[in-house]
Parts: sequence; structure tokens; C-alpha cells
Amino acid sequence: MMPELPEVETIGRALKEYLTGRQIVGVEVFTPRLREPLDSLKDPRLPGRKVLDVRRRGRYLIVELTDNFALLMHFGMSGVLKTVPLAQERSKHEHVIFDLGSGDSLRFECPRRFSLLKFLKLSEAGAEPEELSALGVEPLSDEFNAGYFCQCAQKRKLSLKEFLMDNSFVTGVGNIYATEALFNTGLSPLRKACDVTLMEAEKLIAEVKNILQRSIEVGGTTFSDYRQLDGSTGKYVLELNAYGRSGELCRRCDLPLESIKQGGRTTVFCPHCQH
Repeated sequence: MMPELPEVETIGRALKEYLTGRQIVGVEVFTPRLREPLDSLKDPRLPGRKVLDVRRRGRYLIVELTDNFALLMHFGMSGVLKTVPLAQERSKHEHVIFDLGSGDSLRFECPRRFSLLKFLKLSEAGAEPEELSALGVEPLSDEFNAGYFCQCAQKRKLSLKEFLMDNSFVTGVGNIYATEALFNTGLSPLRKACDVTLMEAEKLIAEVKNILQRSIEVGGTTFSDYRQLDGSTGKYVLELNAYGRSGELCRRCDLPLESIKQGGRTTVFCPHCQH
């Protein structure tokens, strides 16, 4: 399971508290590449930088450093950050170790190597990296509203589920939370996005925001690889109504939930009460 917005937000908040004001004393890289080559981490301008801020954009984390430099992170399918003593023996899949001084280290672990980690220059303090310029609005922002939804959807023949997961429209609403929002609002994932009414869009967007906020409160959703900075797991999995429940009984109508493939991802829904 790929960490989605609540999981990344949870990691980001913990990382901000742990890293802000600390200096990256040194960096060790143990593999040539993850999703992309890790050459940028060998830049001699990285050691000595202090951390000014950690913020999330979609499912990416931006660790802003002094002099308008930054680390950009995406956890892919199995990326995990760990804070452990520097002297602790390196495990097999810890591909990058940041020396934070005082005997502490931050380690980036990724068994499947689909994650991204790079050192880059920002155009100015607080700026968004160019690599993220194609991302849509944040789902928890005021910009994500029914008017915006209907404007973007009016010429889209894409299914409603796939539209919600289109990062150029809204970034970070992944498979789990799109599935849950559609179930909770009684909207079929098979509906065309362009057929959704303004009233339905208002209801759906409110539910997306509610679900994401609730998941953030309980630390996200954990199925397999995802872990928080301290190694703990998210608890939202206990509140799921549809995702991962194919074949089980719908909690509204007591008929079986079904699963289909949409855009290469599994969608679980109730064909009886989602219209």
C-alpha cells in the first residue's frame, strides 16, 4: 500500500518537530538509485545545511534547508523514515543515512525502491519545487470546492473514482480515501465525473475533507509497509467501510460489496446503494 496524504502528513508533522533547527552534518548513500538516481545527495553543498521547515505537498514532503535548498521525498510503495542512533548497525534496505550530529541519524529505508529522494534548489524561500508544478489543488484547501469540481469535470468522461485520483485535478486523494468517500456519500465510482451535480459535488468534497482530517487525527491507515517516524502504525484501518472489504456485507444494506479494477487500482463498492 502506498502511503497516502494522511500518512505523509503524519510523517511530516513528526519530522518537522524532530528536524527543525537541526543540521545535516553528513550523508551516506548506499545504492545508486531509487525511483531516480541518488546523485544529488552527493552534492557537497548538502552537508552543513540546517533544516528550516518541513511541509507536505500532495504525497510529497519538502524539507526546506538554509540558502533555499531542499530535500524532496516521496515514499513510493514502501519508503520509511527512521530516527535511530547513528551507531546502530545499518539494515539491508536503509539506502540513505543522514548524520544529524549528537549521535543521531535519520534513515531512509525502502525495500521496493519505488520512492524518491533528491536534493534541489528552490527559486526562493518557501517556494514549491519545479518537480511539483503539475500538481492540482490540495484537497484540504478552500480551493477544493464544488465550483472548482464542476468546472474541471464538465468535459471529463473519466469515471468519478479515477477523477478523484487525478493528481492534476486534486493532489493526494489516493485509492483508500477516494473509495471511502464515494461509499460514504452513496456515489458510484462508475459514474462519469461530468455527470455529478453541484449538490453531489458539495457532499462528496465535504466527505473527502472529513475522511482525510479524521485519518490524520488517528495517524493514517496501516496495512503493510507504512510506519510513522517512531515506528508506530496508523489506526484509520479500523474505521474503513469499503476499502479492503470486498465480499463482505455492506454496512448500509447488508448485501455483498464488490470489487472492480479502475485505472489499474482496485475499487470496492456497493452496487446496490451507490448510484
